[in-house]
Amino acid sequence: MRGDESGTICVAGTTFVADPAGALYWPDEGLLAVADLHLEKGSAFAARGVLLPPYDTAATLSRLARLTDRYAPRLVIALGDSFHDGGGARRLPETARSLLKGMQQGREWVWIAGNHDPEPAAGVGGRFAATLVLGPLTFRHEPSAGTAAGEIAGHLHPLARVARRGRAVSRRCFAADGKRVVMPAFGAYAGGLNVRDRAFAMLFGSGALIAHMLGQHRLYAVAAARCRPD
Repeated sequence: MRGDESGTICVAGTTFVADPAGALYWPDEGLLAVADLHLEKGSAFAARGVLLPPYDTAATLSRLARLTDRYAPRLVIALGDSFHDGGGARRLPETARSLLKGMQQGREWVWIAGNHDPEPAAGVGGRFAATLVLGPLTFRHEPSAGTAAGEIAGHLHPLARVARRGRAVSRRCFAADGKRVVMPAFGAYAGGLNVRDRAFAMLFGSGALIAHMLGQHRLYAVAAARCRPD
């Protein structure tokens, strides 16, 4: 496993800054992309009697606010499943709404529809779209079947597991092959799917996928073939 000090990922000839927080920044366009925020997952579970600490939305939005401060993007794209369910936007605390409003001030904000939140939500600002095409790139929630050059998607919550110093280490990761990328889930309570799962083989084929694992200060690039299955 090697540290990727450049912190970049190329997709269809376009170079992104890959932030260890799990976001992509496109400097030429001033674009910041995140995926799978799953806001209000804690409150959704609580309604079903599964008690989780109710801090996931605050933690997720605080991390996102730090990124908007760092990169000052002109456009933010949230790649679907931004809310854990159809009622998530209605359950947002006022503090979260205020934080969102502050982040959206002076920039464009696009919510991409996901399978958890397929319909537009009221009171959260921004605009809603099924997909967004910018130059050679297509931003969507769920990866399309087969090869899809220029696609940036979420949905699968990629996670890589490697052996390090005699023990297994699991980290969220970007799954990429130079043609497309599946982004890690950004939400505090979002789970993960091992990059050795068949779902990734169907998208990337054999031998091409690189897992860019999230570290505290950098990414760590490792071939998926070297990653451990669950």
